[in-house]
Amino acid sequence: MSLFAFLGAVEVGLIFALVALAVYLSFRVLQFPDLTVDGSFPLGAAVAATLIVTGVDAYLATLAAFAAGAAAGLVTAWLNVRLKILHLLASILTMIALYSINLRIMGRPNVALLGEQTVFTPFAELPWPGYVTTPLALGAAVVAVMLALNWYLGTGSGLALRATGANPRMARAQGIDTDRATLLGMALSNGLVGLAGALFAQSQGAADVTLGVGVIVVGLAAVIGGEAVIPPKVVWLATLGCLVGSILYRLAVALALNSEFIGLQAQDLNLITAVLVGAALVLPGVQRKFGRAIGRGRAP
Repeated sequence: MSLFAFLGAVEVGLIFALVALAVYLSFRVLQFPDLTVDGSFPLGAAVAATLIVTGVDAYLATLAAFAAGAAAGLVTAWLNVRLKILHLLASILTMIALYSINLRIMGRPNVALLGEQTVFTPFAELPWPGYVTTPLALGAAVVAVMLALNWYLGTGSGLALRATGANPRMARAQGIDTDRATLLGMALSNGLVGLAGALFAQSQGAADVTLGVGVIVVGLAAVIGGEAVIPPKVVWLATLGCLVGSILYRLAVALALNSEFIGLQAQDLNLITAVLVGAALVLPGVQRKFGRAIGRGRAP
């Protein structure tokens, strides 16, 4: 694998680390299986790209993408906590609706950003090539988001969020408004996904209505893979695992696609994703069985 391909994989992995953090929030913290991600990712891209091409500052457009993603998460949570629609079905309904909304926002299936001012444009003036400066800038941004999330989950509001996911009945008995916590957590989760979509569109130079296909699977792969590499004993290890898992996942995909002897091509991306997710799901069980076998072998 060339240095260009390596840094490109790291760049995409850093963007999808935001998706992994969002999936960690919904699936692990809130215990809310959320498929809205496949709609809020292209929503963030669509909002940011449309605003940028109309002359809005790129940073404001990116912030608007975060807000749009948060609004999508609020809709999913509202359908669940107010209308009592099953969380999985509520997220599917929102995801389906967002496809049409994204087309409405862009006015066409895709919006190109070539030649437009993006959040990465200032880094082009540095004396290093863009394929080096962009991952560095993204790395700093993702680490900042990760640290902010670690801090938030340690606050009273964050602890209420964690209690809601761990045991909602006990949380309500302790006076926690679990409905409000769910609304807040889902808004924050999908806001991060919208932010990731905005950064992805600006990094790749275009927003497309199909960007969200398989995003939830990528996020799950990053979370599960990160947990296999870094056991999530505390919150900061769990979020660090999301970051590491996302980068390792993209590197594994890039390595597979650049290994000519395997014979894989770009159209095999979903196959590679399925295999990697399956391996990440199986690996923890294999490790436990291997550990027990070693323990029995050492027993007198």
